[in-house]
Amino acid sequence: MSTSAKRLVILGAAESGVGAALLGIQQGWEVFVSDGGKIKPPFREVLDANEIAFEEGVHSMDKILNATCIVKSPGISDKTKLVQEVRGAGIEVCSEIEFGFRYKGDSRIIAITGSNGKSTTTMLTYNLLKDSGYDVALVGNIGYSFAGQIAKKPCEWYVMEISSFQLDDTHTFRPDVAVLLNITPDHLDRYDYKFENYVASKFRITKFQHNSDFFVVNQDDKAIQQYLASHSVNATTIFFTMNDNIAGDDGGFVNNEKIHINYEGEYFDMSIHDLTIKGKHNQYNSMAAGISARIAGVRKVKIRETFTRFKGLDHRLEYVATIRGVDFVNDSKATNVNSVWFALESMVKPTILILGGQDKGNDYTEILELVKHKVKAIICLGVNNQSIHDTFDSLVDTIIDTTSATEAVHAAYACAENGDVVLLAPACASFDRFNNFEDRGEQFKEAVRNL
Repeated sequence: MSTSAKRLVILGAAESGVGAALLGIQQGWEVFVSDGGKIKPPFREVLDANEIAFEEGVHSMDKILNATCIVKSPGISDKTKLVQEVRGAGIEVCSEIEFGFRYKGDSRIIAITGSNGKSTTTMLTYNLLKDSGYDVALVGNIGYSFAGQIAKKPCEWYVMEISSFQLDDTHTFRPDVAVLLNITPDHLDRYDYKFENYVASKFRITKFQHNSDFFVVNQDDKAIQQYLASHSVNATTIFFTMNDNIAGDDGGFVNNEKIHINYEGEYFDMSIHDLTIKGKHNQYNSMAAGISARIAGVRKVKIRETFTRFKGLDHRLEYVATIRGVDFVNDSKATNVNSVWFALESMVKPTILILGGQDKGNDYTEILELVKHKVKAIICLGVNNQSIHDTFDSLVDTIIDTTSATEAVHAAYACAENGDVVLLAPACASFDRFNNFEDRGEQFKEAVRNL
């Protein structure tokens, strides 16, 4: 791509934006960064050190609309006046992963998306390659920005977690291995409250793939199957499923309490009890990661080794402590109802559920049966808990409203008995009371430690 006299404007100066700025400067672009809020000190220091022009607290349209290409933060909605003006001016808008892809060279990409399980599957896949000695980087929503990694330390392999927001502004992005874990309603406010728009966004991960690429996908997911029934995919499709009636010779399935993976005539199996990450959802995640690793050439013995020592992620069904016989589990990353379904599905003890936050129009009916059979009390942790009360007041005897992580932990502990578990699985975004889901999880853990 010729970049002479080309001007790159980046909207948003966080991890992805600053990464794109570094790559843009390296590739000869004139770069300008615009952030409508206050730029955090670590990112400002990078911009200053690399003499990259920027503004904060304002978007100067005269400086933005003279761009050749605009890299937009995934957090900025198309519905904003800013983006509508940019698109109206006919300027190319792309995501940071799209911009990075254009300079990736001969490197190879495993890209992972889905409504739930992305982070765990991405980290597990990264560890499978890293433990086998691959030159690999962890990028995207977890790890460094893709563009920033290319600018600072290019690798032969990139394992990437991707959201629908990042996929929306891709035009050529083509992973060698695309993984789609599941699709359940989430972020529908960004998609005109039309689930089919969200589904189509997720499927952009395979839109530009060739038949020499691979699409690793959940055979059991209803939304995925409905889409595939009426849309074709160019890549070689490999399924994973919870039953042994798998479509195709290659793929993964669970049978007789074992994970089975077959790829190009080489067969691998392993007891689900030997996996360090538990629950049915993590069997799905492990199959997706294992198939991806086999495509990348990782040996079966290395997959087994990594599967037996991978510890999972902070804030994802993270065991915190046991206090007077009560277990505390932090699943702050469960920011939608389907995530809570998976969390409750893995609980084997009577559960006090801490629920609530910034509600995105949640439909809690999906977890009604699990709540009925597993949950003895609900502790609400949100500014507006009305939808939780409307759904569960007739089902759960004890529902308590709280205003902080400390208050929620104390209320949950008061409801708990020896042998119970207190589960933080909010089903909501954290921004009503916390900086992010990590902050929410850390405050929960600190409150538990202070009991």
